[in-house]
Amino acid sequence: MRAFSLIVAAGLALAPLSAHAVDAKAAEKVLKDNDCGKCHAVARDKEGPAYKKVAEKYKGKPDGVQKLVAHMSSEPMVEVDGKKEKHKKTQGDDAALKNLAEWILSR
Repeated sequence: MRAFSLIVAAGLALAPLSAHAVDAKAAEKVLKDNDCGKCHAVARDKEGPAYKKVAEKYKGKPDGVQKLVAHMSSEPMVEVDGKKEKHKKTQGDDAALKNLAEWILSR
């Protein structure tokens, strides 16, 4: 009975983690569909910052996901080669953008 209780307790403790699992395939599809690879890469800067660099900036911050979603769902001005231009709005519903933000933060 004690072993059963430990198994149930462990399962309940880990349940919240699985509820927030990142769907990597869905995130990568959003990246591909929006041609994000034109300006961004996972590990190295291109015209835009590497996802690892973005993750370092926002990981662990309580509003990190929200800030990334706000950036992706608007058209903020960004600097590319010393010139200001609008960042392309990322197409996708709220859940897809949130998943993508969590994927970026997991880099």
